[in-house]
Amino acid sequence: MKYWWVNQNQTYRHEVFGGYMWSPKLNAAGQHIRSYDLMRKLMPGDVVFSYANTTIKALGVVQSCCYEFPKPSEFGAAGSNWSNIGWRVDVSFKEVSQPLRTMDHIDILSSLLPSVHSPIKIDTGGANQSYLFDISKQFALALAQLIDTVAVELVRGNMVFDAMPDRSLENIAEWEDRVEDGITTDTTIPETEKLALVSARRGQGSYRKALMKIESSCRVTLVNRARHLVASHTKPWRDCTNEERLDPENGFMLTPNVDHLFDKGFISFENDGSLIISSVTHTESINRMGVSTDELFNVGSFTSGQKGYLDFHREFILLAHD
Repeated sequence: MKYWWVNQNQTYRHEVFGGYMWSPKLNAAGQHIRSYDLMRKLMPGDVVFSYANTTIKALGVVQSCCYEFPKPSEFGAAGSNWSNIGWRVDVSFKEVSQPLRTMDHIDILSSLLPSVHSPIKIDTGGANQSYLFDISKQFALALAQLIDTVAVELVRGNMVFDAMPDRSLENIAEWEDRVEDGITTDTTIPETEKLALVSARRGQGSYRKALMKIESSCRVTLVNRARHLVASHTKPWRDCTNEERLDPENGFMLTPNVDHLFDKGFISFENDGSLIISSVTHTESINRMGVSTDELFNVGSFTSGQKGYLDFHREFILLAHD
């Protein structure tokens, strides 16, 4: 279990009552920043302190790993300079009985604050300007003790909130449905191309046939029977141009378990073929799914086109890794 502080001034009512956290992937200059990259480290069971308008107003328990998702439409004008595609984590939030003004308790909290990347200012107790901070258990417990016994038991791991279903698959499917609708209603695309594009979303049709000519077996498990393989996109179908959706270099033939891990960002590949395993991946589970973590593993060489798509996968799909 890890502990987090999230600043939700502009989006508190949307995120807390909607049961999620959302951030851009990059800042307005198109750069990675620590606050947004931390979203990729959240794991189910982690505890979140929600801060808005000078107070901690809610507590949350993380329900999903991070996944990419469009900026919520309910944000409206909030974050007008944010990118349209960002990171989402589903969270079960509950508002606290008595919101906590940290500036009223800085004498208690200041000694527990880190020297860098602190969520609040050591001198005043006001919030620092960033979206997400990782905090220590000691600091989380001190905050909880100032809130109520429910918060204390939550931080100590003696209480859980009502579990929410993992909505990531459903949310992504709805997003891709909207993209597919845009393709099927586009009068500038020939009908035969529309069919190929829609089929490619499901790893079928001409995309699968072309992919199997360059990838005849699973890179990880070496299974080479076509009936047991999924035609997976490296740069997800939803993020692609129409040309990229049909490009066989934008994919691998993978067994279903490996496809799941690759698609959700639990694994990826370096350009030299080295297997990357995200630090949020459950080791025992992926071992049972056919991915060994006991030794270094190399899946072979890639074309220059494949490397380009893998660059996207590592930067924008792969979850946190060491």
